Amino acid sequence: MDDSVAFRRTEPSGHTVTAGILSKPGLELRIGSNIFRSTNGVVKIHGKEQLVLEVKPERGLLLATLDLYNEHGIRLAHLRRNVLMLNDNGRFTVDVLLGQGLSSVDSPSILVTDLQLGHVVLEARMTSEHRVDLLCGKLYSHKGMPVEITPHYCRIGSGTALFGNIVEARGGPAILG
Repeated sequence: MDDSVAFRRTEPSGHTVTAGILSKPGLELRIGSNIFRSTNGVVKIHGKEQLVLEVKPERGLLLATLDLYNEHGIRLAHLRRNVLMLNDNGRFTVDVLLGQGLSSVDSPSILVTDLQLGHVVLEARMTSEHRVDLLCGKLYSHKGMPVEITPHYCRIGSGTALFGNIVEARGGPAILG
């Protein structure tokens, strides 16, 4: 008697399942000089989801959802899929470049700027269908700790600096601090 049953996935999924392996690779995030492979697009800082990145290459879009805090951990702004839903006294601006391709000149990108302090909060660019580079930024975690991203490192607070790390996220978030 043959009791074998074919494996078939019945719930909705954006991925094709073959023998339990996802055929669509995860999103690679490059944060400074650090590489986080196979992420779900989420960046957790001090255990909290603070940034979520989505890529829509067919529409030339890079979408970001981001909470911005001050040095006391008070939320000042909330960016939801590139739209500022909460913005303390118009302090932050968002510039979105819709991509025509994936070259360094015309790839989809997002630039969030703090007008009060005059610096870039976050600059991100989609470099391929499965890769987003966080190029630079200065922001605070929900605990009020400074987070600084440069092309060479990512510093969280005064004690943790990440540079040159390669992390396999296995479908989970990129974890900072």
